[in-house]
Amino acid sequence: MKGIKYKQSMLEYSKIILTKMSFSKALFRKEYKKAIDILTVDERGQLENWARLQWKMMFN
Repeated sequence: MKGIKYKQSMLEYSKIILTKMSFSKALFRKEYKKAIDILTVDERGQLENWARLQWKMMFN
């Protein structure tokens, strides 16, 4: 059970980091790529959906 909580925490942690990097497209992309490498396939999908919404709000 600890592994599941840890993985969920990494997803939430990744979202926090990406939000903090929202001032720069380049940093946002760099941190996004790092996050994708450490997350599970299911979490990647969740992060991709979240990032698309964030990207639209931040950069459009």
